[in-house]
This record gives sequence, structure tokens and C-alpha cells, in this order.
Amino acid sequence: MTGQVEQRLAALGLELPPDWTPRGQFLQFRKDGTIVYLSGQICEWDGKVTHMGPVMDTPEAIEDARVAAQICALNLVYRLREACDGDLDRVDVVLRLGGFVNCLSGFPQSPAVINGATELFIALFGQQGWHARTAVGVLGLPGNASVEVDAIVRLKD
Repeated sequence: MTGQVEQRLAALGLELPPDWTPRGQFLQFRKDGTIVYLSGQICEWDGKVTHMGPVMDTPEAIEDARVAAQICALNLVYRLREACDGDLDRVDVVLRLGGFVNCLSGFPQSPAVINGATELFIALFGQQGWHARTAVGVLGLPGNASVEVDAIVRLKD
């Protein structure tokens, strides 16, 4: 039986990505009791970066980068499902997201871009998807990806 979170994902017309090999030597997540620290995920699908940076300050580029942030969030949810032993309904609350936007100096739209990830977490986890957040511009990301997002999540006992 599919859980409520995965049913919401399907209702949105979205799916989780296929498994992939990390670009570096690190854990995809670390659990400490009921807290899960999820490593940053770039906008990568099936081993390929889907959106390259830097993100420009135009409405079209910002909307494209929001999609990239959503892909980062889908990658995070994939790894979170592993941390939950396959049951995303075990998520109690999303505590924090950290968002990084590959952009030029002075780019003012990082929060708007990272909303793509925030909105997915709220759509999937409801009120428990609301979180504290950082959204910053950076001068480069792995694979020249346009966006990277990490997360901290608390699981139910």
C-alpha cells in the first residue's frame, strides 16, 4: 500500500528520481535519533544536471530555476524515503531547508527560486512541511548546477 505522502506526490503528477551515484564521498543522510540531516542535492536526474547556472534575473530564468529547486526537493525526498525505511508517512516535521542558487553577484531572487523546493515540501507534508529556511546566492555549485538544497527533518518515534 502506498502511503499518503506518495499518494500526494502522484496526485501532483510527480515521481521520485531513479537512484544515482553521489558526486562526492559523503553520506546521503545522517540520522541522530529522530533527526535526519539530508546532504545537499543538486538539480540532477538520472545522473545528469537538468539546469545549469548561473541563474539570471529574468522572470523566465527564475521560473526555470524554481523547477530546478523542485527537482532538488524530489532528490531530497528520495533520500528521505531511504532514511524512513521506505515510509515517508514517518515524517513528523521538516525543520529546515538550506537553498543555494548559482548566480552572479547581486542576484536578488534567491528566495523566489528556493520557493520551488519549499512549495513541494508543503504540498507533500502539509502543515508539517513548513520549515525554517536559508536561501543564498553562490558563485558556483557542483556540476555547474543552478540550484542545490539540503534539509533537516524530524521523524515520528
